[in-house]
Amino acid sequence: MLSERLYYVVKPYMPWGMRMALRRVWARRKRRAFGAVWPIDPAAVRQPEGWPGWPGGKKFALVLTHDIEGPKGLAKCLPLMNLDRKCGFRSSFNFTPDGTYQVPAELRRAIEQNGFEVGIHDLQHDGKLFRSQRDFSRKAERINAYIREWGASGFRSAFMLRNLDWMHQLDVDYDSSTFDTDPFEMQSNGTGTLFPFWIPAPAGSGAAPARDGYVEMPYTLPQDSTLFLVLGETSPDIWIRKLDWIAGHGGMALLNVHPDYVQFEGQPPSRKTYPVEHYTCLLEHVRRRYEGSYWQPTPRELAAFVAGIRPRPLAYRSKRVGMITHSFYENDNRVTRYAEALAERGDRVDVVSLRRSAATPREETIKGVRVFRIQDRFGKTEQSMLAYLKPLLRFLLVSSWWLTRRHARERYDILHVHNMPDFLVFAGWYPRMTGTPIILDIHDLVPEFFAGKFGAGKSLRVVNALKWTERRSAGFASHVIMSNHLWLGKFTARTGTGDRCSVFINNVDTRTFQPQERIRNDGKIIVLFPGGLQWHQGLDIALRAFIKVRAELPNAEFHIYGDGNMKPTLVALAGELGLNGTVRFFEPVTIAEIARVMANADLGVVPKRADSFGNEAYSTKIMEFMSLGVPVVASRTKIDQYYFNDSVLRFFESGKSDALAEAILEVLRDAGLRHRMISHALEYSAKNSWGSRKADYLKIVDELTGPS
Repeated sequence: MLSERLYYVVKPYMPWGMRMALRRVWARRKRRAFGAVWPIDPAAVRQPEGWPGWPGGKKFALVLTHDIEGPKGLAKCLPLMNLDRKCGFRSSFNFTPDGTYQVPAELRRAIEQNGFEVGIHDLQHDGKLFRSQRDFSRKAERINAYIREWGASGFRSAFMLRNLDWMHQLDVDYDSSTFDTDPFEMQSNGTGTLFPFWIPAPAGSGAAPARDGYVEMPYTLPQDSTLFLVLGETSPDIWIRKLDWIAGHGGMALLNVHPDYVQFEGQPPSRKTYPVEHYTCLLEHVRRRYEGSYWQPTPRELAAFVAGIRPRPLAYRSKRVGMITHSFYENDNRVTRYAEALAERGDRVDVVSLRRSAATPREETIKGVRVFRIQDRFGKTEQSMLAYLKPLLRFLLVSSWWLTRRHARERYDILHVHNMPDFLVFAGWYPRMTGTPIILDIHDLVPEFFAGKFGAGKSLRVVNALKWTERRSAGFASHVIMSNHLWLGKFTARTGTGDRCSVFINNVDTRTFQPQERIRNDGKIIVLFPGGLQWHQGLDIALRAFIKVRAELPNAEFHIYGDGNMKPTLVALAGELGLNGTVRFFEPVTIAEIARVMANADLGVVPKRADSFGNEAYSTKIMEFMSLGVPVVASRTKIDQYYFNDSVLRFFESGKSDALAEAILEVLRDAGLRHRMISHALEYSAKNSWGSRKADYLKIVDELTGPS
């Protein structure tokens, strides 16, 4: 299919049937990505700062607008106006001044004399208005001439293309070239609000004389052309559902109906039109259900109301954020915390990640975050460094190409790249060249990780190469986030980035990991390990320890959730030790699912090796268990002793299976000890939750991108 931008360029020269066929393909692809016919964005209920409510204490506002695209639409203006008036509503009619039709002065007078409004709809409706700032400035002069001649107050661009900063050059009171949320538009980023808001004119913006800004009115009900002609809906149900949702949240229901596509009574049906009854049904629904509780101004009247508010209501200008992670997004707590925090405040977040199985969709929206799974990884079986490196290099190339195309279409304000590996930061080379800042998030120190995983420490050449890559990657980034304080000094000494480094440990999101009611009542004692199955995690030590645990507690089971290159070895070891049936291996599950699994465990174990990479690698699962009210037994590593003490978990000497078995048995047998550990751990986790650090992360993003 043609790219969306190219489609709008060549659209005027394409047959109507070909245009609609292409748009249907495009719409079906996006519908699958969003998993719904029309998305309702919960974040869009956010009110602008200083919002006082609607005049007269009304529940919501209803604004009706009509864009006229061609001669057929022009001929239907008066019938549509009479229909609105008959139903008790007023609207605005937006005409294209230099389009394919001439607007009779008599028609404009008739519209205004009946209490309706005339507005400007682009200049030529060719998709070229925002091709360059210089070209826009030239065309703005002509648009302003029509605004003065017609006495217009408002503007809407063709195809919803826009640059809200450039529009300060138009001599208008309001613009309506945005929407709250609409994935089917070419510039698919919405305003993230159901309310009108003020766009102040910045210094040097070339704003029209005597104007310090304008009101932005996003349409919040899907356009008729998208709904009925592209998506093929056969009823106004989506309109009605969305309007009821808007009314329930006190927002503005703004609808744009094109006379060109309306089939009035007596007119023959056409694939280019839809029955006028769809529109009439919506108006009747509003009158019948919300009589007396809604305000129905013209756009000009609404703009005057918003402009008169002091201080004027401002909406958060959302940022476009790109994230890259060579992991499974739905299983990576660290990545999801960042992404969801940004999406919650209204930023548009795209995450490039891996796909775990063929059943997982390529594109998906999860809690407002758009996830693009651009490469498959159906198992972690790499045993050699080369086998491990090959998919990383492929992911670098694929993600680089993906980001370059997306950024060229619509600029990212910031990128957040997660290691492993460090060199993944170079996937953002093109955005970085255009001034986009990049955060490099160091989950693990690569030289130490590779040394522990593949014995690379024996080769000075390999270690030096990894450290060289680390320095170059850190130098390329605008800011570096470290995952623990022990690594901060080591990393900054090697890279010289001490002035632009922050530490964010894997703080737990207590909205997901919080004490839950246990649903398991099977009489078994469940010891649990969730995480990566690598050598440094020490699962073989735990398996040997469980021989003694099972002998003392026959109803105990050891459940292991995760994947990694050690899994086949661990499964074989469990069989050799005669633990089949007592030790059970499970595939990785989503974050929400693993939280429920962990909450139903009796004890969590973290048996990392202190003589390996695990000695300084922070274990997220410790804090997750603590937040859920599940006691933890952990090996005495340098990193865990730095952050925790004996009051919140039970330490054992790393590498010794007998010591681990004794610690497990002690905690399981001593109810008083468990109660004290859980009480102290819950207090500790509450103080060190993600909620305590989220604002610090958002501040870094805002400082790197500049004011909203």
